[in-house]
Formats: sequence, C-alpha cells, structure tokens
Amino acid sequence: MARCIFHLDLDAFFASVEQVRNPRLKGKPVVVGGDPNRRGVVSSASYEARPFGIHAAMPLSQARRLCPQAIFLPVDIARYQEASERFMKILSQFSPVIEPLGLDEAYLDVSQYWQPYRSPAGMARAIKERIRGELGLTVSVGIATCKVVAKIASDLRKPDGLVEIAPGKEGEFLAPLPASRLPGVGQKTAQALKEIGLTTIGELAASPRERIMKTFGATGLVLHNYARGIDPREVEEPGEAKSISRQVTFARDTLDQRFLESSLQELCRDVCLSLRAIRKQAGAV
Repeated sequence: MARCIFHLDLDAFFASVEQVRNPRLKGKPVVVGGDPNRRGVVSSASYEARPFGIHAAMPLSQARRLCPQAIFLPVDIARYQEASERFMKILSQFSPVIEPLGLDEAYLDVSQYWQPYRSPAGMARAIKERIRGELGLTVSVGIATCKVVAKIASDLRKPDGLVEIAPGKEGEFLAPLPASRLPGVGQKTAQALKEIGLTTIGELAASPRERIMKTFGATGLVLHNYARGIDPREVEEPGEAKSISRQVTFARDTLDQRFLESSLQELCRDVCLSLRAIRKQAGAV
C-alpha cells in the first residue's frame, strides 16, 4: 500500500490569529510585526494586505508606504504558541504519526488512519472543518505519497487549499512547476539551474543525474530525486534540538544596511523567543 502523507500549513498564521481574536479586523489588511515608525520587519501579513505587495521579512516602514491603511500589530508569541498547541492537538487526534514544523505547519502520516473517512481527501476535509470550527483558522493541505510532493501541493492553492496527488502522478504534477518550488532551491540555486538551462522541475528531473551532481555535488542528488517525486524520508517526531536558527530569503539581493540590520534584528528576536520558550540559553552564536 502506498504511503499517504499530509502536509498542513495554517494560512497567514499570526495575522489570522489576530483576526480571530478581534473579528473587526476580518477583511482588513493586517500586518503583524510591530510599530512601523520603529525599525523592524513584517512577521505575517493577512491575505488582504498581500495584494499591496506586503510580505514577510519586508521592513515595516516599507509596508506602511505600500499600504498606509494597514493595521499594524505587535507580535504576541504566547498567543500564537497557544493556537499552535491546539492545532497540533487536533492533528494528533487523526494520526499519532506527526512531525511539527515550527508553529504553523506539520507533516502527518495517515497511511493507516484515513480509511474510516473513505478517502484521504475526506480525512483532510474533516481536519479542515475541525480547525475552522475550533480555532477559526483555515489550513491548506497537500496530500501525496511523500513529504516533498505533499509540501509543494499544500502551497499551490492557498488560502484554504486542498490538493491531492494520486500515487504514480508525482512526476506529472511536478513537471510544469518552476524549479524554485522545490525545497532547497533558493535564489542562488535557481539561478545556477537556469545557467545550465533548467527552469522547471520537469527539466531538472529529465536531466542526467551526473550532470546535476557535477554542478551541485551531493545536494544535486537530493534535488534530482525530489524533482522526480522521490523522497523516502519518514514522518517522525523531531529529536531534541542541538541548535536554533532562523533564516529568510529576500525577494532580491540588497545592500540596504538598514533593511539588513532590521531583518537580522527580527531573526535574532525570534531565536531568543524560541530559547526562552524551552528555557534554554545559547552556548555559542
């Protein structure tokens, strides 16, 4: 029997939690990150704010210029952690094989558990209904035989999406998508792929493995397998973390010192909050 993996990702998590807390914010552009008059970056933007070009890691001052009518709110990490715990608890009631990824997303192996719902999609709809009913939030779900395809699928029809890829159709699904959709393909890797004539996942999959490994080494083998829908990784509970990190990929290269400093400040703040949450302190930076 083919594996059945869900990737679940809460939509615009921080901003959505704020809209649930204050219903008057629903339908309005909400930006979570702090005071736009002070240095800082966007942590989350509601879907009403995104048509203005606002996105995570953007300087708050720039977000205000793009959308002066946006409502700017401070980060309330305790509230988001509480919502995350309730989210994970709901998921655990559908399958005990769960792998959290941060506060707002997780993998779920439902291979042995979807049958009472008649189909994996039926189970996914039941999960979505529980989350909407109990948390007031929407979640996008990708269903596939492996992690990488499920993750890509969950991102395609946000918000409130549900995309199921049938076993054996992974390559067909992935082929037309840009290579940048693959986990691990950031700006630099996408550019390197483009330089050797590969812009889509299908082109990467069809390229000789040796050619990709020559350019990218061992990472190239992983990317080549991902492009073909091959990902044997199991869904498993993470072990105790040996380090905590945060990263962000900018939409374009920049030498803007203020922007870089504010982005670094936000990443450091997130790391500090995570350390405090688990009552740890850094031994090295």
